[in-house]
Amino acid sequence: MAVSGQQRRPVVVLYERIADALRDGTYPPGSTLPSEPRLATELGVSRPALREALLLLQEDGLLSVRRGVGRTVNDSPPQRGYERLRPLEELLSNGAQQGAVRVRPLLRTVEEPTDFTTQQLLAPAGAELRFWESVLAGAGVAAALSQEWAAPDDVLERAHPAFADALRSPGAPGGSMLAVLVGASVGVPLTGHGGVTATLLGQRRGEQLDRAPDTPAVLVTQVVRVGDTPVLAAKQMLPTGAPALPVLQSN
Repeated sequence: MAVSGQQRRPVVVLYERIADALRDGTYPPGSTLPSEPRLATELGVSRPALREALLLLQEDGLLSVRRGVGRTVNDSPPQRGYERLRPLEELLSNGAQQGAVRVRPLLRTVEEPTDFTTQQLLAPAGAELRFWESVLAGAGVAAALSQEWAAPDDVLERAHPAFADALRSPGAPGGSMLAVLVGASVGVPLTGHGGVTATLLGQRRGEQLDRAPDTPAVLVTQVVRVGDTPVLAAKQMLPTGAPALPVLQSN
């Protein structure tokens, strides 16, 4: 999964540098990383930024801390990116500690293109796009805010008529739009591209997720295509404390 090059925090960039070094064998599995002062010097970064990046790498399973030894590289670090296209509620349910994460619809409407959908769905001015906004919650606690857009109906009729029909089905709004797309795509090859950005919830999203506006969050953007045609675009906001989101991808 590609990571957005815009608005990335220095810690995120540093995380990627170290993760790449772990994966290319600069620091082999089972080896011990240099001390923080030495590693900070080698990478040309501050120790506070390095420490935060190392903690994130530990949380993601790339590093372990051994008392009296230091930080060691795990033998089988998880791979990066999405293993396959899966609805967000399914991914979050796998990482939840207390039952399944379910979709609670907030809005199901049709709207004109925004800057995001114009860029990602190549939607012309004046087009009508289906827009779904949902809160994903588990055990009564909001875990994520999902915003999803489908390409214009005429585009879907040409590129993926089964998806167009599924969106018009009365039962479609029960899950996420991506779940509808996956369910309608048996035998239809899909490709996806995503980006990850560190951010804050802000006032409106904080109210929707019952969190403070300054709550740290991860913004995941997705675009799904049939061939060269984008059929779905999404923004997924996951605040601190959300269930773990696995991002695995086969080579």
